[in-house]
Amino acid sequence: MSATSGELFDAVLFDRDGTLVVDVPYNGDPERVQPMPGAREALDRLRAAGLRLGVVTNQSGLARGLFTARQMAAVHDRIDELLGPFDTWQFCPHDDSAGCPCRKPAPGMITAAAAALGTTPQRCVVVGDIGRDMEAALAAGAAGVLVPTDVTRPAEVAAAPHTAADLTAAADLILQRRALLKPASRQDRPAGVLAVRSDSAGDVLVTGPAIRALAAGTERVVLLCGPRGRAAAELLPGVDELVEWRLPWIDPEPDPVDAGDMRALTDRLRATGVDEAVIFTSFHQSALPLALLLRTAGFRRITAISDDYPGSLLDVRHRVPDELPEPERALSVAAAAGFGLPASDDGRLRVTVPPGPGADYVVVHPGASCEARSCPPEDLRRIVAALAGAGHRVVVTGGSGERHLAAYVAGGVAEEPGPMPFAELAGLIAGAGCLIVGNTGPAHLAAAVGTPVVSLFAPTVPYGRWGPYRVPAVRLGDATASCRDTRATRCPVPGHPCLSGIDPEDVLTAVRRLGVTVPQPNHDEVAA
Repeated sequence: MSATSGELFDAVLFDRDGTLVVDVPYNGDPERVQPMPGAREALDRLRAAGLRLGVVTNQSGLARGLFTARQMAAVHDRIDELLGPFDTWQFCPHDDSAGCPCRKPAPGMITAAAAALGTTPQRCVVVGDIGRDMEAALAAGAAGVLVPTDVTRPAEVAAAPHTAADLTAAADLILQRRALLKPASRQDRPAGVLAVRSDSAGDVLVTGPAIRALAAGTERVVLLCGPRGRAAAELLPGVDELVEWRLPWIDPEPDPVDAGDMRALTDRLRATGVDEAVIFTSFHQSALPLALLLRTAGFRRITAISDDYPGSLLDVRHRVPDELPEPERALSVAAAAGFGLPASDDGRLRVTVPPGPGADYVVVHPGASCEARSCPPEDLRRIVAALAGAGHRVVVTGGSGERHLAAYVAGGVAEEPGPMPFAELAGLIAGAGCLIVGNTGPAHLAAAVGTPVVSLFAPTVPYGRWGPYRVPAVRLGDATASCRDTRATRCPVPGHPCLSGIDPEDVLTAVRRLGVTVPQPNHDEVAA
């Protein structure tokens, strides 16, 4: 199976102890192996769906002399006997003091397992029972599903991108996510399709894979976007024409609805010459106001998510589970309309910018679209100082209204290139070793250019929906803070506890986990 299978996932990688089998500390006795409830049935369902299975397990008992390699192999043979054969076994024999790149939460075993299975980490799901499993998954760019046990800490559950009650539920979730992206059958190839994502730059970026799915099944894609998302829309592959219009039912600071403006929008959409539309919305938005306008403009086929009864406004009424990542949510809408990505497209975010020149610097972006999602400037200033003190070259970016913020955070030890066009920012991030940023547009821009992210993520919205998608990442911040799932745009808790007080040492550790090293001096320059 190759990385161009056309499926969302190729493989599922399991932690061993506490996930596949009951945790017996430092077990070297195959007779003590006991499968977790429902394990064999769940694994067989995944195998039947064509997924390859692997194990990624920390086994520091080897380094400590608590069992031998031969005993461990006997335990693994017994697990194969009870649960069916696995396609790859990856284990780390070291303890934490070794600092090896394979011991979870480092991503090395996941990267090695993906390579052994002929795929990429981005096409793998990691299933485990503790935070280290999920951290390793994120650091590799893989999906993660936490199956908590009695030893799983509440903070680990809160920080997990996705959770399942048991292995049966984990298999259900994985298979459901795959099934939602299978295109519905359709008989025609339309001459053109109107795609709609009228929101911010980050929202437009996470819709990119769905736009490419439309482009693969039609001759022409027209994208309706808002002014806040246009710069991102201009970078999306697959878009043939842009229509920029502010929609008052989407805009966070809306003008009154103006009848003349709505008539002008209806005329403009009719003038595109297409008569099929796919409306992409976030989980808190309604597609129905625009669907009404599209009907009056003569659109014959309209697809969108709608929990509310749409009457005759929608031809394809789609529904999705709450936990889907936003890019997959959008892809599922395209699939419901009959459009899917080609086998060669891995479904990651993407923009049309040239590859970056190198990775000799890290970027810190202190601003955020919502105040509640931004890390306090004084904390970021300390983080930048720690990065520079460790020898990293640091670049601090900001928009036109963030010059003073960028200068303060840079603190005289980092570079400040100043405001730049969105495409230029994409190129700068593409050349970075990693981006340190909150939950805002540049995080998705980093995912679109393949740059790892240290995500300073406020839990006001779920990380599993809005975290950097299919790119190596480390999540920092208090996932259990009382602002969790409030969707607040301004911090509702004094002191901003979810992001204040992030230890700069944790950021340095995160940067190292993502494989970013301190640039070495040019010896010729030193000699000169």
